[in-house]
Amino acid sequence: MIVISPFLLVVFVLHKIKMPKGAFIYRQERVGKDGKLFRIYKIRTLRDNSEDAGSVTIADDERILPFGKWLRESKVDTFLELINILIGDMSFVGPRPDVPGYADKLEGDDRVILKMRPGLTGPASIKYRHEDKILAQQADPQRYNDEVIWPDKVKINKEYYNNWSVWLDITILWKTIFG
Repeated sequence: MIVISPFLLVVFVLHKIKMPKGAFIYRQERVGKDGKLFRIYKIRTLRDNSEDAGSVTIADDERILPFGKWLRESKVDTFLELINILIGDMSFVGPRPDVPGYADKLEGDDRVILKMRPGLTGPASIKYRHEDKILAQQADPQRYNDEVIWPDKVKINKEYYNNWSVWLDITILWKTIFG
């Protein structure tokens, strides 16, 4: 956090210039390790009061503010999740934390992914790096997310859980940073 704090200060100033109304920090309840709820911190990219835990965000979504689009594409909006890592709610690598409702749908051995601390990145994050663009191509993005993407993420996260190693985490971090 100390290393990136000058960069975050610049992002904060630009955020206030480009998006003067509304908060800089976006907070949302997510499901963490062992199914415990925690508050995730991100840089706000959507218009105030437009975050709906039940809806997906697609590319060119009208709720995304212009500067927010850059924050999302560059993944800078996730930098504040380092706070979640520092306080122990998240790790660098692991399944992305879901909003309440999705984790409740996990059944049987799919629930093993809740034994892991959620991560800033993970194998499903790499596969669905451009999820918003995939969803934008669908007639019903929410349905496609619920019936195709989310079940695939569960499968990928179970594979990650079953094959976890330090080397795998290093590989995932490398792929996240360098593509």
